[in-house]
Amino acid sequence: MKSFLYTLFLFCLIYANAYSQNKSNLKIKGKIVDASNNLPVEFAAVALTDQLTNKVVNGTVTGTTGDFEIVVATAGTFMISVDFIGYQKAVVKDIVLNTTGKDLQTIQLTPSVNVLNEVTVVGKKAIVENKIDKIVYNAANDITSQGGVALDVLRKVPQVSVDIDGNVELQGNPNVRFLINGKPSTIFGNSLTDALASIPASQIQTIEVLTSPGARYDAQGTGGIINIVLKENHLQGMNGTISLTAGTRLENGSVNLNFRKNNFGINAFVSGNKQLSSRTPSSQNRFSKGDTEQTTQLLQKGYQDFQRSGYQSGIGFDWSPTKKDNLIGSIGYTDFGSESSGTTQLDESVFNTNGSLLSSENILRNATSKGSVGALEWSLSYSKKLRKDGQELNVLYSSSFGRPQNNYSQTQQYMAENIPYSGSSGHTPGNNKQTNLSIDYSHPLTTDFTLETGVKTVLQDINSQADVLVFSPSLNQYIADSSQSYLLNYSMKIYAGYLSGTFSLFHYLNVKAGLRFEHTDVTIDFPNTSIPSYNNLVPSIVLSHNFKDDQYLKLAFTRRIERADYREINPFMNLSDPYNITTGNPLLKPEIGNNIELGYNKPFKNGGSLYIALIERINTNDIKPYTTFYPEYVIGDSIYQNVSITKRQNIGIEYNSGISISGQLPLTTQLSIRGNAMVTQKRVVNTLLSNQVANGVNYRLNLNVIYQLPWDLVMEGFGNFSSAINTIQGKRPQQLTYNLAIRKQFHHKNASFGLTATNPFTRYIRQVTTVVTENYVSTTIVQVPYRSFGISLTYKFGKLEFKKDKESKSNFLQNAPSTDN
Repeated sequence: MKSFLYTLFLFCLIYANAYSQNKSNLKIKGKIVDASNNLPVEFAAVALTDQLTNKVVNGTVTGTTGDFEIVVATAGTFMISVDFIGYQKAVVKDIVLNTTGKDLQTIQLTPSVNVLNEVTVVGKKAIVENKIDKIVYNAANDITSQGGVALDVLRKVPQVSVDIDGNVELQGNPNVRFLINGKPSTIFGNSLTDALASIPASQIQTIEVLTSPGARYDAQGTGGIINIVLKENHLQGMNGTISLTAGTRLENGSVNLNFRKNNFGINAFVSGNKQLSSRTPSSQNRFSKGDTEQTTQLLQKGYQDFQRSGYQSGIGFDWSPTKKDNLIGSIGYTDFGSESSGTTQLDESVFNTNGSLLSSENILRNATSKGSVGALEWSLSYSKKLRKDGQELNVLYSSSFGRPQNNYSQTQQYMAENIPYSGSSGHTPGNNKQTNLSIDYSHPLTTDFTLETGVKTVLQDINSQADVLVFSPSLNQYIADSSQSYLLNYSMKIYAGYLSGTFSLFHYLNVKAGLRFEHTDVTIDFPNTSIPSYNNLVPSIVLSHNFKDDQYLKLAFTRRIERADYREINPFMNLSDPYNITTGNPLLKPEIGNNIELGYNKPFKNGGSLYIALIERINTNDIKPYTTFYPEYVIGDSIYQNVSITKRQNIGIEYNSGISISGQLPLTTQLSIRGNAMVTQKRVVNTLLSNQVANGVNYRLNLNVIYQLPWDLVMEGFGNFSSAINTIQGKRPQQLTYNLAIRKQFHHKNASFGLTATNPFTRYIRQVTTVVTENYVSTTIVQVPYRSFGISLTYKFGKLEFKKDKESKSNFLQNAPSTDN
């Protein structure tokens, strides 16, 4: 109680000092460091006492670099005392001030922890950490996701939602910038869902979410940034982890090996996964009207057999020749793909205006589609700490080369005749090369003001070809269709620079403000297509105030860009379903997002926390999938009847207003809960349809319950619900999923065995999607097979000698990749 009153009194003095207009030149400054490793001690309480009266006259807390500065009103003899949890109190006496200030240089705090021989002390992080600049989800501590993939982990991250098909949204926005270990990757360019499904959850250390990235970060992604940090460690000696999972729906495994000797370390890993083949029944019932006002009903019923597989491997090193230099390099290869095949029965009926049946046809279609990519990635980064604390230079080079390809084939036949009458196939191989080069520099001008600046270049080149064959009934074979085959070269160059500052106003308000400039050149050699270069100014600002007990309040604004990627631009016609055709749009303009977030974080002494955020997102040139119906549509030399064409369009302006509440609460020493609730009001003004307005409210809720039993046994349950939501052309389905898991640790907690169950009481999740246009109404029902059971085994081996490292080294978005396990 005495310590609490002392700390409260000290903070009162600090706030009083914040509003003081004292112009005295008498100042005492210094730096607080950890005596065991010479690292700065953040947020240590520094009190100034008049040595003659023994009265505390002023005080402050140390910044992120351990520095402090105290203004003294009058001359005299003073004493400095420094106190922080986990350290012995330090006192500096006989500080005499006459007409000038005093620089105390460095003050060392000695840890108050007793070190035991041959004992490793492990501090377990909370699964969710709410920091001012990001949300950190510690996936390594999550047991129900360990048998799954990255998509399963993302479902539990606050403010992130993942639907049954693997589509990811952040605060209701699907335009998310994904990174791996802080770097972009070509594996996300072909199929984001397949890429995320190829990363085993056991390979993920943390997931970092930035809803309001600063000027330092790429402006791409109006929703924000999600960074997947793979497992790596800085433990001395040789060690590793093996994880294996077998199940009725998913199988995966991973091996991590680490070796470190003093300041040099090597990390290698290999992982693979397979989603077993499963059958998905589906149906589509649609009504359309042509120019003659006749109504056509098309009923499609069938199934798709779907499977997915992939593997990753890589090796990396980090070397610190001095305490101020760090060199990190890595090279990795990823290969994944998915395949579906199925049979669909089509019943097409035509009715006149009074509802009389004019004609009907029964058709059988067989179709297959495949997508895959193999990508090689490499990177090299160097960081240099300069003379001044906080003065640092970072250089990063990363590059990747991928070979994406997509194939489809389909044939249709009249069921009565049992012979093919039409069909087509497409093969689209290509190359995708991307290079990133960035230089970042930070310089502390004072203890309260740090300046950051940097430049970056992104170069992306994609070469693709489309080889299309059409079925000739007269020849009874496929022949080349030159009118649909082409070569396509796509190039995007981004040149960026930024300037940002972090400072404190009146020792009360923390400010981080910046401005980023990006110039974009895009060229595409497609007939009648020209994309002009464009410039974007991207401002960002975060205002925050720290209260006692690690509470904070923040207000953030950032502007973001969503550039259409190659998949959205590529005009290739996917005819795997000739009645529902998808294609790209080379004329898409970049979407601009203006995002505002007001957030409050409250941690509790028992380990719980609460975070509340009010969110407003406004997107102009909003990019959305848009469906148009055509009674007849010409592609090359072929005419397709009763066709819906879906491609992305700049549809207008979207407003998203919402509230997000997330928290974790230990109810007892054995039982704890964690949850996230989000309500979003979406309003879309569709300029393609005379400013028609679409409104919708979406509710998202997930809840996680953990119960710690004796004998190192843990039980966990997780449920996730997302309501249906109106779109600009219909309605998106609601979803409910849940997971149960139990894990037993043994062999001194170096090994664990787990059992998991996903939706054990329901075989399918029924998804109903509607699309409504002026002359077209479609209802699609998909029965997604989601029930699964699995077992998992994890084993850690090797020498585990813990060596403390700075937290900043594990910040993959601002430093070279390196994180503690």
